[in-house]
Amino acid sequence: MRVETPLSSVLLVLLASVIGSFGAVFLKLGAEPLRKGLKYIVNWKLAFGVALYVGSSIPFVMGVRHGELSVLYPMVSVGYVCTMFWSRLFFGEPITMPKLGALAVIVAGIVCINIGGR
Repeated sequence: MRVETPLSSVLLVLLASVIGSFGAVFLKLGAEPLRKGLKYIVNWKLAFGVALYVGSSIPFVMGVRHGELSVLYPMVSVGYVCTMFWSRLFFGEPITMPKLGALAVIVAGIVCINIGGR
């Protein structure tokens, strides 16, 4: 029996990936005060980053319950793509040609998996 993966499941998993990528940004922002010592571990940016990571599991679970995990789980890697752009936007990190090449491979893999899942 073949399980079809509905578009709504794909969109929910992609949403979870984007939310998780923002979680990474806030974890980095929240980690900055830790340079002054562990007593600064309680800060709103760090807590918000953790909340975003945990919160991203809600649309993820909603998405995977009706589709093929082998199709949907690789879409989590979209978070890596988003994180690279957030890193540039928020932290001024460079986007180099090797990074763009790696992103192209990630996106190509997602496309191939989705074509194979149809």
